[in-house]
Amino acid sequence: MANFGILLLVLLCTLQSSLTLSNPTNFIKSSCSATQYPALCVESLSVYAAAIQQDPHQLVQTALSLALNRTESTKTFVAKCTKFRGLKPREYAALKDCVEEISDGVDRLSRSLKELKLCKLKGQDFDWHMSNVETWVSSALTDESTCGDGFAGKALSGKIKDAIRGKMVNVAQVTSNALSLINQYAAKH
Repeated sequence: MANFGILLLVLLCTLQSSLTLSNPTNFIKSSCSATQYPALCVESLSVYAAAIQQDPHQLVQTALSLALNRTESTKTFVAKCTKFRGLKPREYAALKDCVEEISDGVDRLSRSLKELKLCKLKGQDFDWHMSNVETWVSSALTDESTCGDGFAGKALSGKIKDAIRGKMVNVAQVTSNALSLINQYAAKH
C-alpha cells in the first residue's frame, strides 16, 4: 500500500510538472530568458499567451508585430513633435531626422513581418527568408538607435527630449527582444 502511495505521488508530481511546462506563459518565459530584456519580453508577450501557445513561429511573429506597432506609434509621436511651435532649427532638424530613421525602421519591420510569413517551411527557402528577416530587423534596430543618438547632447532639452528618448529606448528594447527571439527560432530550424 505504501508503494501505491509513493507511485501515486510520483505520478501526480509528473503530471503537475508536465502541465507547468505546457503552460503558454512558461513557454514565453523560457523563450524570453535568452533575450537582452527578459522582463520586458515576458511582460509584453504574456498578454498574447493564448494566441502564442507553444508555437515558436507565432511567438516570433507576435514579438515582431509588437515591435512594429511600438515603432509606428513612436513615429507618430515624433512626427507630432515636429509641429510644435517655437522649435529651434537644430531641434526641428533632429526631430525630422528621427522621423526619417523611424520611418525606415517601420518599413524594415513591416517587410520583415511579411517575410516571416514565408518562413513556415524548412530548407533553403526558410534560410533565405529568415536571413532577410534577421537583416531587416537588425537594420531597424540601427535606425532606432540612430534616432536616439540625434537627441544626445543639447539638440533638444526638457520634456520632449525625455519623452522621445524614453519611447526610443522602449522601441529599441522591444525590437532587440524580437531580434533575439528571431535568432533563436532561426537557429532551431
